[in-house]
Amino acid sequence: MIFLSHNYNDKPVVEQIAIRLMQLFGQDKVFYDSWSIQPGDGIIDKMNKGLGDCELFLFFVSKNSLQSKMVELEWQNAVIKATQGKTKIIPVKLDDCMMPPILMQSLYIDLYGQGLEIALRQLVDVTSGKNTFQRGPQEFSNLRAYTHQQDGKTIIECHAEFYLEAISSFLILTHNNENEVNFNCLSSSMTYGGFNPSVKLNDGRDYSAQSVRIERSTAPGFPFVMELAPKDGMEVKLAGVMHEKKQGEYRMIPMVQGKKVT
Repeated sequence: MIFLSHNYNDKPVVEQIAIRLMQLFGQDKVFYDSWSIQPGDGIIDKMNKGLGDCELFLFFVSKNSLQSKMVELEWQNAVIKATQGKTKIIPVKLDDCMMPPILMQSLYIDLYGQGLEIALRQLVDVTSGKNTFQRGPQEFSNLRAYTHQQDGKTIIECHAEFYLEAISSFLILTHNNENEVNFNCLSSSMTYGGFNPSVKLNDGRDYSAQSVRIERSTAPGFPFVMELAPKDGMEVKLAGVMHEKKQGEYRMIPMVQGKKVT
């Protein structure tokens, strides 16, 4: 039995996968609430039976599902079964949510980063027992950049989600020239760095970049905050934020539109 654990807000995507799996393996082999639970059925009894019979647990991880208590009960039950060797958990990442740390030891299917067709093919392969399941391009990141607009300025807050980051050194990537934007650090008055008009990443793309380093660490509750103020009616064209992991080695961190919800 294949159990599809998801939040109802994600059904437009999840249902496409459910139908594909049903066509390949049969409806009775796929537990999907839209057809596995019918009017008059006991919801808890049906869910318990589906979880008890499942050999493959597909957890569709999203901001919606991570806020759902029902989905939380489902995947935590599956984790217990997995530790007993009774089921296999495959996380399927649907958006730019933060993957629960307990699931980071497992490879996941990155639908958000790779698209529906590639994710579907990987799901079919892993369900069929083919050894073609590979990690998506996104890796776990303790840092996340939240951006929002305030009084015509772009505010970037780089939060450490789980643990302290000793090095607070960042590159703010834009498509702006130096005379188009003022870069101000709001989390520290003592900063180091400068503007580089041309930074080429490994994928061949070029950006301008403002490097900023502060002496204190970035810890949960103590974010690194930047303000980008456009000059003379110009527009801030933010492209991304990178963090220095080792000396001279920067990695892109996930960027989220909107303020961090606490």
